[in-house]
Amino acid sequence: MQEIEVKILEIDKERIDDKLRTLGARKTFDGIVTAVYYDFPDGYLEKQDKTLRLRKKESVIETQTEFTSKTPVSRKKAKIMTEHEVCVDDYDKMKKLLESIGFIEYKTLIKQRISYSIGKVHFEIDTLPNIPTFLEIEAPDIKTLEKQVTLLGYKMKDAKPWSGKDVMKYYGKK
Repeated sequence: MQEIEVKILEIDKERIDDKLRTLGARKTFDGIVTAVYYDFPDGYLEKQDKTLRLRKKESVIETQTEFTSKTPVSRKKAKIMTEHEVCVDDYDKMKKLLESIGFIEYKTLIKQRISYSIGKVHFEIDTLPNIPTFLEIEAPDIKTLEKQVTLLGYKMKDAKPWSGKDVMKYYGKK
């Protein structure tokens, strides 16, 4: 599957929340996301801009764990990655499995996330420590992505074809 997304930095969280509700978006998640990134000891995956991530999403209602790999395709109008993702039953066992076959944990991010969807379009409002809240928009194609950016009152020049790592780097964080 292809992941096609952009980030819009330094948003007004309440305005975006109101706008998404006005557009008919359905809230799908509100909670804490812990993402642990893995690589080989020599940094092989990071050197190729590939991602191997174990993520736990915890809300009042449920806890969900996902294991994901991403490979870059393009960074022109949007960040486009080939993404493979599966749900796993046990976060701790998956961590141990990855470490037992030689992967090392090189980064952990913990963020507050509010997620919405309109059809096949997903909106993530992310807040990390010491970083202004930002919006991620993921759509099935560039045309749909551009339309959603516009409906929220932005222009494509406001939308960055960035990863979370790029956002951290922009704000001087590791």
